[in-house]
Amino acid sequence: MSGESPKDYLDEIELPLSLRKEIEKVAEEMKLKAEQKAKLEKEVKKAYLSYRFEPGEAIGIIAAQSISEPATQMTMRTYHFAGSAGIKITYGLPRLIEIFDAKKQLETPSMTIFLQRKFNNMETAKRIAESIIERKVGDLIKEVSINLSENSVEIEPRDLRQISKIARVIKENMKEVKVRSRKNSIVIVPKESANLKDIQKLKLKILQLQVSGIKGIENAVVRREGDEWIITTIGSNLKEIFQIKEIDKTRSYTNDVHETAKILGIEAARNLIIKEALKTMQEQGLDVDIRHVMLVADIMTLTGIVRPIGRYGVAGSKVSILSRAAFEETIKHLVRASLKNEADEFLGIFENVMIGQVVPCGTGMFEVVAKFEST
Repeated sequence: MSGESPKDYLDEIELPLSLRKEIEKVAEEMKLKAEQKAKLEKEVKKAYLSYRFEPGEAIGIIAAQSISEPATQMTMRTYHFAGSAGIKITYGLPRLIEIFDAKKQLETPSMTIFLQRKFNNMETAKRIAESIIERKVGDLIKEVSINLSENSVEIEPRDLRQISKIARVIKENMKEVKVRSRKNSIVIVPKESANLKDIQKLKLKILQLQVSGIKGIENAVVRREGDEWIITTIGSNLKEIFQIKEIDKTRSYTNDVHETAKILGIEAARNLIIKEALKTMQEQGLDVDIRHVMLVADIMTLTGIVRPIGRYGVAGSKVSILSRAAFEETIKHLVRASLKNEADEFLGIFENVMIGQVVPCGTGMFEVVAKFEST
C-alpha cells in the first residue's frame, strides 16, 4: 500500500457560487487562517449534502409525511395573549387546517402592526390602537327603543357629546330616513310609511353603521417586545391600515393569506403560508424542516392564486383520473372522465400503486435498454 491518505469525498463536491461567496465573506470578516477556512468549507459541504435529495426521490410524499405525522400531536386549542382583555388567537391543529385549506373565513383574523422607528413609542402605539378599533352606533349608545305612535327609532348615546357625530353618520348612510336631534337622544323616522317589521329592520341597520375606526377591526392591544411597541388586532384590514403614516408597511402583516395575496401579491402570500405554518407548529414544540413547508407553499401558490390542499384545490386538479378518484368524490371523477373520454397516462405514483405497476420514482424512473453484440 502506498503512504498516500485516501481522498476525502467532500473534496469532489462543488458548492454553488452563492455559498462560495458567503464562505469568502465570513472568512474575511472573521480573519480565518487557511486551515480554519478549509474546515469551515468542509462543514458547509456536509450541511449542503444533507440538504440535497436524490434524483427520482418522492419529495412530495416525504413532505406530506413530515408535516402530517407531527401534526397528529398538536392540540385543539386557542392561544390567549396575556393581559389582552379577552383577545385570543387560534393556534394548534385548527390553525394549521386553516392555512393548508386556504380558508377565506378565518376563525380569528388578526394583524401584527409594527411602527416606524421615529414613531416607536408607547403613546403613539396606544393612540393608533385606539383610533383603528371599529366603533358602530350600537357600541356608542346607552338605549335604543321603537316609538310605535310615531313609527320611529329613538337612540340615546352614552356620551351626549357624540349626538351630532352619530346623527351625521346616520344622515350620510341612510337617505330614506329623517333624522332629528333632541337634547338627550336622536329620533330616526322613515320618509315613507313603514310597518313594525320595517322599523325593526331599520333599527338593526342603524346599530350596524360605522361611526369611527377601521372596518373589521374588533379590538387592538399594544404590547412591547424588546425595544419595539407592537399592535396586535382582532380583525384584519391591511389596505386601510397601510394608509396610516406611522405604520411600518415593510413589516406589518395579517394572518389572512387571501388578503395578503390581494394587497401584496402571490409571493407575499407564499411567504405568509411558510411563516404561519412554521410558527403554528413551533408553538407546540414540533420541529419540521422548513423545506417541507416551502414545498407545500410553492404548490399552493404555483398558479398565481392561493389554492387549498384539497378536493377543490391541489388534489382536485391532478392530471391523473385515478389519483383524483382515490382522494375524494370517486364516482364523480370517474363519470366525468368517461363522459369526456379522458385517458390516464399513469405518470404519477398513486395511480401506479393502484394497479400494481412500478412507480415512476427512484429506480423506477428509468428504463434500461441493453444492446448486445452478436457473437
